[in-house]
Amino acid sequence: MTDALPARSRLVAAALEEAGIVGRIVVLPDAASTAALAATALGVEVGAIANSLVFWSDDEPLLVMTSGAHRVDTAALAERLGRGGIRRATPEQVLAATGQPIGGVAPTGHPAPLTTVVDEDLAAFPEIWAAGGTPHTVFPLTFDELARLTGGTVTRVA
Repeated sequence: MTDALPARSRLVAAALEEAGIVGRIVVLPDAASTAALAATALGVEVGAIANSLVFWSDDEPLLVMTSGAHRVDTAALAERLGRGGIRRATPEQVLAATGQPIGGVAPTGHPAPLTTVVDEDLAAFPEIWAAGGTPHTVFPLTFDELARLTGGTVTRVA
């Protein structure tokens, strides 16, 4: 079944299987490169979309898994995490850090583990959806699975 997935999504599927997460990657007919597009395609609230946003902080990538319902407050998050600052990564930095394009960055399946922050607001949803390595792929999981999968620090990001 995973043989039909794009190469990047197969890496994500393997990581999900290894982590014991049962949600399977779904291929969408149209790209869902924003939380609003993904929510519409899936028929869920935009807040249930776990956006994978890559930032640059203290000379390294920082993956922030945030609810699609709001924006990351980078100044407040940097202060909460004790970091010198947080700025949006360039498309080249995102691809280098994750191996995945903007609009399709998954919480896993990267060339190397990333320091990750998980938005506590995602806990309000019994099921959340994350990108599966491309703008056309997504998968369901729970908040607890996301936190475990990423090893991320759970905190407020907005």
